[in-house]
Amino acid sequence: MKKHIVVLTGAGISAESGIKTFRDADGLWEGHDVMEVATPEGFKKNPALVLDFYNQRRQQLNEVKPNQAHFDLAALEKKYHITIITQNVDDLHERAGSNNIIHLHGELRKMRSSEDENDIKICNEDIKLGDTCAKGYQLRPHIVWFGEAVPMIDKAMEICKQADILVIIGTSMQVYPAAGLMDYVHPNIPIYYIDPKPAHVNNKKVIIIEKSATEGTKTLLEILTENE
Repeated sequence: MKKHIVVLTGAGISAESGIKTFRDADGLWEGHDVMEVATPEGFKKNPALVLDFYNQRRQQLNEVKPNQAHFDLAALEKKYHITIITQNVDDLHERAGSNNIIHLHGELRKMRSSEDENDIKICNEDIKLGDTCAKGYQLRPHIVWFGEAVPMIDKAMEICKQADILVIIGTSMQVYPAAGLMDYVHPNIPIYYIDPKPAHVNNKKVIIIEKSATEGTKTLLEILTENE
């Protein structure tokens, strides 16, 4: 049986590919207040602005590529059973070759009905005002906005309970419910936390690797090889 490594990834792993985060910029995301573009209220107030914002983010995906950290995680599947639980809405893990990915906060390359969260379709083009689902409701990005439920969190919790090793990469561990996932792993398993500016973690068993995602993942591979 292959060991099961569960990897929690956040904005820090995508930042090295050129995707900007908003938590490093006083709540601004690409120049916008996140409350304007990442809440149901913002969408209700100005749907055209929100659609345009995510159309631009989707177009940006065509200009960036997975970095070495993404590729290293994909390569781990040769030796381990890997599940990636990501807070990121990009598709860089998929493009690097990873196969088991749970997107907690949705996916830029998908859209859904604004009235039926289960009516989800692939989206590689712009979503325009007036584009509707089969029932006539406006289409919106398949993104979990602030104030909305996180549909995949229960599945993520169950996955964490099955982990033999937990790896955390590029996340502040401040956004809930994702930040609470560490509490669901078995108390005796090793936990590695990779981040150049790691947050304070109330768990003495966490092994902190104070490096960027690409450098830290390289270090992680060396540790795993030594422990084989």
